[in-house]
Amino acid sequence: MWFKQISFFPINITQLPELDTLSEKLATAEFSPVMGLDWFSEGFAAPQNFSPELVFPADFTWSVALKRSDKVLPAAVIREFLDDKINEIQENENRKVGRKEKTELKEQITDTLLPRAFTRSSKTFAVCDTKHGFLFVNHASATKSENMIGKLREALGGLDVHLPRTQQSPSTLMTDWLLKGAAAGGFELDSDCELKGTGDIAPIVKVAKQDLTADEVVQLVKTGKSVTQLGLVWREQIAFVLTSDFTLKRIQYLDVLQEEAEQNGDDAASLAFASQILMAQSVSEMILELVGHLGGWLEEKN
Repeated sequence: MWFKQISFFPINITQLPELDTLSEKLATAEFSPVMGLDWFSEGFAAPQNFSPELVFPADFTWSVALKRSDKVLPAAVIREFLDDKINEIQENENRKVGRKEKTELKEQITDTLLPRAFTRSSKTFAVCDTKHGFLFVNHASATKSENMIGKLREALGGLDVHLPRTQQSPSTLMTDWLLKGAAAGGFELDSDCELKGTGDIAPIVKVAKQDLTADEVVQLVKTGKSVTQLGLVWREQIAFVLTSDFTLKRIQYLDVLQEEAEQNGDDAASLAFASQILMAQSVSEMILELVGHLGGWLEEKN
């Protein structure tokens, strides 16, 4: 359970149901295969392959998975069947097929092919850290993350989570660190960043595998560009890219964490158990330190 990208949300843990209740509520929104004329199906599925349970608890954490299956019916296939049908009508009935009839034929062909179409499935995972009060979703995509939260809210009858808003913006902090040539606290500059200029057509500069303290990189900030992504290393445990919307991308858990998980995991279940705890613990502590550098949380207005 090592997320490679993370959108995270502070969560009110006092309003979370007990694990048994959580499982029961998720069971009402369990995944079922896409059938008939439906284009997709979505619901909660087991987050671990070795267990059918919809919730995988590990000490102060639990994880869930939202599964989605989509029918795969390429437009080219529909078009091929449609062309064949139009040619058949024109030859057998000696007439042209109008636009309205073509639309109707296309709908009929789609309905005929859809039940036989292949399906493509994917899972979005989430881990809840009930000790530090965070919900982690393994996507940097706002759409995927919001969909997970929406489905959890729907299944649980409510979920008190909100966006991670801080006194200072991540972009301001990242720009300051790059300008100074050093990060603060347990953070160190890595070797990648992205900067954005100003104006209607803002130029974007990407720096990869370079010394971020070099004059040519710092000069980009001095000319008025703001940092939108910055590669960082935290306590020699986690390397990641911080974004201006406070998501974490390209996360790498360095050897010290993975070795600790392996020492506590003799089989798939115990390894998953240890990994989930270590990931949640380390990422939560890293985020809380970042929040401190950002001036603390911005209080939500009622």
